[in-house]
Amino acid sequence: MSNLELAPSVMRFYGETVNEDSRLRSSADGRMELARTQELLRRFLPSPPARVLDVGGGTGIHAEWLVKDGYEVVLVDPVPRHVEAASAVCPAVVGDARDLPEPDDTFDVVQLLGPLYHLPQLADRQLALTEACRVAKPGGLVAAAAINRYASLFEHVTYAHLHTERIHSSVSEILETAVYDGSRGFTLSYFHRAEELVTELVASGLEDVQVFGIEGPAWSLVKAAEQQPGEGPTDELIASALDAARMAEPYPELLAANSHLLAFGTVPAKSIN
Repeated sequence: MSNLELAPSVMRFYGETVNEDSRLRSSADGRMELARTQELLRRFLPSPPARVLDVGGGTGIHAEWLVKDGYEVVLVDPVPRHVEAASAVCPAVVGDARDLPEPDDTFDVVQLLGPLYHLPQLADRQLALTEACRVAKPGGLVAAAAINRYASLFEHVTYAHLHTERIHSSVSEILETAVYDGSRGFTLSYFHRAEELVTELVASGLEDVQVFGIEGPAWSLVKAAEQQPGEGPTDELIASALDAARMAEPYPELLAANSHLLAFGTVPAKSIN
């Protein structure tokens, strides 16, 4: 097991407070995030039965559909209760993205759909990406998700409290520093710009890096509708927002309006001397 540790607030948040599985299955924007993440991954994944390492895979919400699609999945997560739940889906072990308990050149795909969220130091994020490259086979795929720098700005409008002094101050600090200290509500987090995420993947040695907006530019409209009295967003509104996400893909200027980003890169093939 790695000697590295996540911030205590992050471990408490996922170990005791939040149910990330429930958020992705139940909330409107969570369901959009799950659907689009599946859609984008399926676009890039090699054909099954390829080997996938799901780093920071939580309770196995992505491993579940990957296994159903025919992939051989191994999950690594730092939270013991996540690993216990995920073990019902696929082999799962407690571990840290910065020091993976796997040998070199082992997996066709390595996905980090969460670890970069809670590593505010660039050196730690680079360790996680370098480890992903190490355990991926030459020519393999690395997929890394990030929270968009401007997500909190859009989100707190949907709660109709961005204008309050406390929230305005908190969101302003995130926009200025890219870091949330986890003092209340959410936990210690890092917020990426799209170009920054690309730079970090390239610096880790990945090639052909591409970045996509996950939920698209209309996700906050769906979330706002969910916060209002009544039955929440209609299926038609969600379908339109998902279509907006797809239509926005060719336009990099719209990446800033997403809640999450998903980048893909290829591990270089080993040179023959």
